Amino acid sequence: MEQQYRIYMDVCCLNRPFDDWTQPRIRLEAEAILEIVSRCQANQWQLVSSTALESEIAKTPDLLKQQRVINSLAIARTKIIVTEAMLERAKEIVVLGFKPFDALHISCAESMNVDIFLTTDDRLLRKAFVNQASLNVAVANPLQWLMEIFQVEGETE
Repeated sequence: MEQQYRIYMDVCCLNRPFDDWTQPRIRLEAEAILEIVSRCQANQWQLVSSTALESEIAKTPDLLKQQRVINSLAIARTKIIVTEAMLERAKEIVVLGFKPFDALHISCAESMNVDIFLTTDDRLLRKAFVNQASLNVAVANPLQWLMEIFQVEGETE
């Protein structure tokens, strides 16, 4: 039986399916995200949301894109309510060089012990790679992570 992954996606990841698909990288990442979302909709995997995600999505200037992202996040069965402890942890993560919202998302993901924190933000991915030992959650690009999962699942079948 395949693993029931608990997944936290940041806002740039949630936005990717609504970006310009004429660019190959965007198309591939968007397809990977749609596959992950599809598995979450089928209750094979679990998408985790947070009040931090809702707060950042609310700042999206394109209202149609904002609504689409809100709708895609609606499949999350778990929502993290940001606490003072999470805000304190986010401050520690900011000291490592992460942007405040990125740090808050990482803190939320850590608090729920998710299996993976997904982002399409290269800067965030590089920062997470360098600071891996200081983070309590794995951070990955959705396309790379999905390919790794399929490879592992293929080996166990």
